[in-house]
Amino acid sequence: MLEIAMSSSATTLTISGDLDLAERDQFPEVAARVTGLRRQLLVIDMCRVTFLDSTGAAFLISLADSIRRRGGAAVLRGASDRDLFVLEVCGALPIFRLDRAHSCADAEWSARDQEVDAD
Repeated sequence: MLEIAMSSSATTLTISGDLDLAERDQFPEVAARVTGLRRQLLVIDMCRVTFLDSTGAAFLISLADSIRRRGGAAVLRGASDRDLFVLEVCGALPIFRLDRAHSCADAEWSARDQEVDAD
């Protein structure tokens, strides 16, 4: 699922589930909405991404390119090492800023659940 939220300075795209070939029908509409908002900052929240393939990576790359052409920036928040590897293999990792300070809420809940299970 792809959800768009905006503030006065940024657009946030929150991705849940798989970002892959099966989801590609949503990409043109989402890309048009995101670029139409004309914000200089695009935050891509990937905390709940379960799978990213080259089709999903191409979608993220196209969003980042459109923002960069307007002088803006695309920030990846909560991307897993696997997601970053896919973008790196595509040669696209340098076009994104990485929010390494962000801690996904789901990861915190998952860690708490594992602590409870261990007790």
